[in-house]
Amino acid sequence: MMQEIKQTGIWIPGSAPIAVVLISLNEGHNLRDTLENLKGFAQEVFLVDSYSVDDTIDIALEYGVHVVQRKFSGFGDQWNFALRELPISVPWTMKLDPDERLDEHLKQSLGSLVAEGNADGIIINRKLWFMGRKLPIMQPILRLWKTGYCRFTEVAVNEHPLVNGPLKTAEGELKHFDSPDLEHWLSKQNRYTTMEAIWQYQGHDLAATPKLFGSALERRMWLKKHFWKVPGRYFILFLYNYLILGAWRSGKAGYIWARLRSDVYRLWEYKHTEIRMTGRVPVRIPTQAGQPDARVVQSK
Repeated sequence: MMQEIKQTGIWIPGSAPIAVVLISLNEGHNLRDTLENLKGFAQEVFLVDSYSVDDTIDIALEYGVHVVQRKFSGFGDQWNFALRELPISVPWTMKLDPDERLDEHLKQSLGSLVAEGNADGIIINRKLWFMGRKLPIMQPILRLWKTGYCRFTEVAVNEHPLVNGPLKTAEGELKHFDSPDLEHWLSKQNRYTTMEAIWQYQGHDLAATPKLFGSALERRMWLKKHFWKVPGRYFILFLYNYLILGAWRSGKAGYIWARLRSDVYRLWEYKHTEIRMTGRVPVRIPTQAGQPDARVVQSK
């Protein structure tokens, strides 16, 4: 079930034959900068929104983005819906999160690679920003593919695009501004770890078959499957993020990021343990105040 919303502005097609697709829930704090970054580059821009209550829709319509609203049940499901149902009419499709920005070198490199057409998918190097600081964390991720050539793993969170064909890597950086502040970051991680714990408790498959000597995704799933059995796993994970990935080079922000990344896995494990002990999934309690109820006395 989806609701399509009529545009108020007009998106002027950019130079690259690329349709950028975003999904959102209350991304008004990011979206204007995201769309400014895409002006002159993307020929089409689509947004699948999960019923935001901020100004996400207002901003998208102002810029002429094609907006569809649909209930969210998981990231894999939402992305597969987007690729299956959106009226994308250009040769290439790109996944973009609202907190990401393409630098000019990346835009030029992507333009050249799609013009060559020698690959079915393109890997982009994403650089992480945290607490206003650039971290030395480079993440190669598949984000661009020929339209119709991709599907996503059917998982609740941490979905992966799957493209069966030759891949190339673009030059330049995709800047990932991971949340405006720790309040937002912790709220997001709290939501994600709950989804992961429920998914694990319900016995769903991982994003790929776990194989130690398989593909990069299969190796990652092997580590994910066996992580919970490793003694001292959270300290090891902290050392990996802090020393091996090099977060220490970003000072205090890098230390905090490395500690919190290990805490996220700890929270996931504790939530999964709680669900197994109680036999029920976490109760979703509203955290925001509502409107005055006319049936009772209102007092200042």
